[in-house]
Amino acid sequence: MALAEFLQQLDDLAAAADHAFAAAGDPETLEAARVEFLGAKQGRLKSVQKQLGRVPKEDKRAAGMRFNEVKAAVENAFQDRAQQLQSQGPQQAAGPQFDPTLPGTPLSLGRLHPITQTIEELKDIMGRLGFSVAEGPEIEDERHNFEALNIPREHPARDPLDNFYIHGGSGFPPLLLRSQTSTVQIRVMENTPPPVRIISLGRVYRPDTADATHYPMFHQMEGLLVDRHVTLADLKSVLRLFAASYLGGDVHIRFRPSFFPFTEPSVEVDFHWNDQWIEFGGAGMVDPNVLRAVGYDPEQVVGFAFGLGVERLCMRRHGVTDIREFYKNDVRFLHQF
Repeated sequence: MALAEFLQQLDDLAAAADHAFAAAGDPETLEAARVEFLGAKQGRLKSVQKQLGRVPKEDKRAAGMRFNEVKAAVENAFQDRAQQLQSQGPQQAAGPQFDPTLPGTPLSLGRLHPITQTIEELKDIMGRLGFSVAEGPEIEDERHNFEALNIPREHPARDPLDNFYIHGGSGFPPLLLRSQTSTVQIRVMENTPPPVRIISLGRVYRPDTADATHYPMFHQMEGLLVDRHVTLADLKSVLRLFAASYLGGDVHIRFRPSFFPFTEPSVEVDFHWNDQWIEFGGAGMVDPNVLRAVGYDPEQVVGFAFGLGVERLCMRRHGVTDIREFYKNDVRFLHQF
């Protein structure tokens, strides 16, 4: 092999190595280029070195000196590029550099369920009207769920087909999932002397077939005010103020005669909203038998009670037509609130 041809191979190799090292953007690519050119067994520089034996004897000295120069240059080029990548850091070597001026990726945050939002708003409204919040157990005994509320044993409301009874076991009274939040009123009055001014909000359970307006588990807001000289006019004023605060605008209230075992007289409450009358719940004056059951003297104190469906309020406020939507856990629906 002529000396000129050997030197040309060295020059081409040096140029190719410089280009490969400069183009390496990360340590892995640079290492691959090093193996290609400086590999001990099959590197391109090793292959050119094997051609040195074919150079004429009189030119071997010049060829060897040039080979050593090229080898040193390629090794130095590799070391220089390795130091550059190390100084740039892993973020710059791995890809595009971080731009602090770009907007960040927003986090997907959860939110309160619409029923929970409604409950919190109802607590706030009734709190401004002077009512405090009371809570009670969801698993009740028959005394608090029926007897103290003037519902006798033969009353159809106690039918096992209309309640979720829980077997209490041998020697224990039967228990059930509460069918109304009025049970909380009994527990509060048993332990609190009058005057009493409370609301209770929570889940209640009835074995209803699920449809657009019924569900076996739903929420109620129960209100109770017991004091001297309480009248139906006070009840109507409280409900009118509540409706105006929750629904907005001038909401009218209508009472229709009805019957509930724990109130006398009893009424159905309608709100006139968006040019239509809407039924929202039941109410009335606390029956004297209920007052006696908790140790109150009906000759000294009187009170009113009301119960409103939380889902019904939420549905009317937001235009929801099917109560089942609240319990499907469909985030597309829930993200609207």
